[in-house]
Amino acid sequence: MEFTKIKETCLYVQDLTRATTFYNEVLGLPIIGQVPGRHVFFRVGGSVLLCFNAQKTRESKDLPPHFGNGQLHLAFECEAAQYEGWKVKLQRANITIEHEQTWPHARRSCYFRDPDQHLLEIVVPGIWEK
Repeated sequence: MEFTKIKETCLYVQDLTRATTFYNEVLGLPIIGQVPGRHVFFRVGGSVLLCFNAQKTRESKDLPPHFGNGQLHLAFECEAAQYEGWKVKLQRANITIEHEQTWPHARRSCYFRDPDQHLLEIVVPGIWEK
C-alpha cells in the first residue's frame, strides 16, 4: 500500500481576513469553505490549503485541535509556461521574491512570503522527479 498524494496542508494565521485577501484575491485560490474567526479553506488544483486561526481550534470539541505556530513552508506547482507570469503577478502585487533557484534539469522555483511570513514557493513540474 502507498499514499498517492498529500491531499491537504495547513497554515496557522493571525488574521483570517488578511489571509483570505492574500490567498483568494492576490493568488486567486477559490474559497471552498470557511467558518468566520476559525478557518478558511482554499482549492489548489486537486489539493486543499487550510488556513486556521490556531487559537480557535483549541476550543474544538468535534475534531482534534489544528494548532501550531511559527513560519512554515509550502510550494505551489504551476505549468512551466506559466512560471514567468506568476513572477510578474507577484511583483505587480508588490510581493518581494526573496530568492529564485535553478534546480537540476533547469527546473526553477521562486520564494516569497505571505502576510504571516510563511515561506511560499512556486515550482515547475519535475522538481522532485528523477
